[in-house]
Amino acid sequence: MTVAPETALQSFVLLRLGERRFALPASQVAELVAPSRIFRFPHKSPALEGVILRRGRMIAICDIAEQLTGSRLTARRFTLIATRRYERQLDWIAIPVSGECELINVDMVPASSNDSPHVDGWLSHGGEVIEVLRLSALTPGPAETMLPAPLHDFARVSGFVLTNPDSKEVRS
Repeated sequence: MTVAPETALQSFVLLRLGERRFALPASQVAELVAPSRIFRFPHKSPALEGVILRRGRMIAICDIAEQLTGSRLTARRFTLIATRRYERQLDWIAIPVSGECELINVDMVPASSNDSPHVDGWLSHGGEVIEVLRLSALTPGPAETMLPAPLHDFARVSGFVLTNPDSKEVRS
């Protein structure tokens, strides 16, 4: 008799973007909420729609559907709040989804060097092969939302001083 090696199943949240399903590790998903008001402001990052307010925090909202499916979401059923890691910084991100989400436990096949940078791995579920997403490759990071260099210089010349050169916070 041969004993099959035990594999550790991982938990994933399946999310729907248009007609396709994608997955995120369940450890990265904080909650699934009803869509709320999006506060928009001028910025240079096309992936960033604005921010939502949730539990006293401003959370960036990014529609990643266009990057993954080729078209923006026309209907939004929920907003998925997840965490993403940039270098050593952990950040929150809100992602609109167009359908129900599902929690599953499966084995993940790690991504290969031939896969797109946004693919962290692959799942097989219900006869479907599903991409596990790497959010840091799909959404703008903190460095990408910093003030451009000319505005940093303007702040110094006009009497404003950056409180921390690595921060966007300024004081007069």
